[in-house]
Amino acid sequence: MTTKDLLYVKTVADEHNISKAAKKLFMAQPSLSQSIQRIEESIGMPLFHRTTTGLTLTFAGERYYHMAVQVLKMYEDFQLEISDINNLKTGHIHIGITNHLGTLVLPRVLPAYKNICPHVEITLHEENTAALEQQLLAGKLDFAVMHAPPERSSLSALRYELLSRDPFILVLSPDHPLLQKAVFQEGYPYPVLDLKLLAREPFLMLHQTQRIRQITDEVLLRAGISRPQTVLTLRSFETAQLLAARGMGVMLVPEQYSRIHSGQLQPARLCIDQAYGAGWDMCIATLGDGFLSKADQLFIRILKEQFPTAEA
Repeated sequence: MTTKDLLYVKTVADEHNISKAAKKLFMAQPSLSQSIQRIEESIGMPLFHRTTTGLTLTFAGERYYHMAVQVLKMYEDFQLEISDINNLKTGHIHIGITNHLGTLVLPRVLPAYKNICPHVEITLHEENTAALEQQLLAGKLDFAVMHAPPERSSLSALRYELLSRDPFILVLSPDHPLLQKAVFQEGYPYPVLDLKLLAREPFLMLHQTQRIRQITDEVLLRAGISRPQTVLTLRSFETAQLLAARGMGVMLVPEQYSRIHSGQLQPARLCIDQAYGAGWDMCIATLGDGFLSKADQLFIRILKEQFPTAEA
């Protein structure tokens, strides 16, 4: 059993298709098929179910895949340690980041990093938070810049180091009747509305896999709204804000994201009382027992210098 064997099985399992896996591995399909057959013969049992819709792992295949991920991660960590020995002259880091945080973070961090480490290759994985967490667990990322989950124990294998906090606000149409019930309070940029007044309001919601939605559900639950009236569920918070401005419903959105608005009609903005804990934390997510190379650590250090650490 070699690292190539492990990589072959892992890639076929990830792609569910020999042809796609062969292209990803830059090898001929017959050669990969023969290699998988040889591996299965050496083990004495099949690793894949061959179906009309693709390849799926057998029980033995699932155990092999789990072992392959761990061993390949150990091998990659070893290579990173060798890179450290080369004093950052070469290397390769895999960074996960959400699309909108990429717009905010990367222009402030990457130029400084590349100035120090011009020959370290960087691969960016731009995904939503749920996908980034799964890639961290699978050992595909060194670390990710994302927003922490509302419950830190949701994925105990991951570690979340908090950086900066962004409060959530309410966006709604400029002529919404609830604007008359909001009051100005010291320390808030917009008038404050009690969330309990939203119990009968229609909501624009993002999908449950999106962190904004997860935070929204937690905050509304604290306000006693366990089953909000959802008029539309969508993935784009920009579109949701445009619809809120047009009076289709109300929406909870991070204050920083509320500034990203391309429509001519601007939504009204209201603050949420701090007692509801409405906000999210930008964080660095890592695998709890994962290895961080010097190249990784330098990127994280520059990131921390650019963004203040969130208070506990």
